Amino acid sequence: MQYNVKLDAFEGPLDLLLHLVNKAEVDIYDIPVSTITDQYLSYIHTMQELKLDVASEYLVMAATLLAIKSKMLLPKQEEIIFDEELGIDDYEDDPRQELIERLVEYRKFKDAAEQLKEREKDRGLLYTRPVSDFSQYVVDEVQERPMMNVSIYDMLTAFQRLMQRKKNTSQTMTTVQRDDISIEARMGEILEELTYSKGSKNFYDLFPHNDKGHMIVTFLAVLELMKNNSIFCDQEDNFADIMIYRTREV
Repeated sequence: MQYNVKLDAFEGPLDLLLHLVNKAEVDIYDIPVSTITDQYLSYIHTMQELKLDVASEYLVMAATLLAIKSKMLLPKQEEIIFDEELGIDDYEDDPRQELIERLVEYRKFKDAAEQLKEREKDRGLLYTRPVSDFSQYVVDEVQERPMMNVSIYDMLTAFQRLMQRKKNTSQTMTTVQRDDISIEARMGEILEELTYSKGSKNFYDLFPHNDKGHMIVTFLAVLELMKNNSIFCDQEDNFADIMIYRTREV
């Protein structure tokens, strides 16, 4: 079964790299290229396995990381260049330098965008007209959809763990053949499951079968439901299980 789904949640390879750096809690000016590269390639592999439309810029960044990683593994040959006018000794540039500068610049713009979003939110609370009767809108305000604290990268991490769990238990479990199901049909099933379970369900409980095709369809159905605000996800702590909640209809 082939599923080609393009998601707007991905903001580009620099966004993914910044996510990995923050998650690893390392200094952005001293990135452990080997570790970050392995994690980046793992995400790319997961995207491809899910038949997601991986943009070429992600693959270009993967090639860049591999090239930097190769340079970092080579024996260091410090080339000293002496500037006669300034009397300064200059050493060979760090192969990570250009990437670090791009990441720092991207982080500045990302932080600035977040600040502008907060200002827009605060400005939206200000009114210049006289007080009006908004009692008829109270119900809509109460039913405002909750904000999600789970990103697309958290969902991919959870799916990676799920695949590893299924792989470790595949030898002791019997595989049951299931009929092919579309993403739309699985979306309806998930909403029904959430209704019967009083509106919430553990992410891993949505994958009772070992069939890889069924797991991929289920994962893509979850992403589509998140995208159209039919469900939202919550994760109390890092590496904790992700809980799926059905959004109340407005």
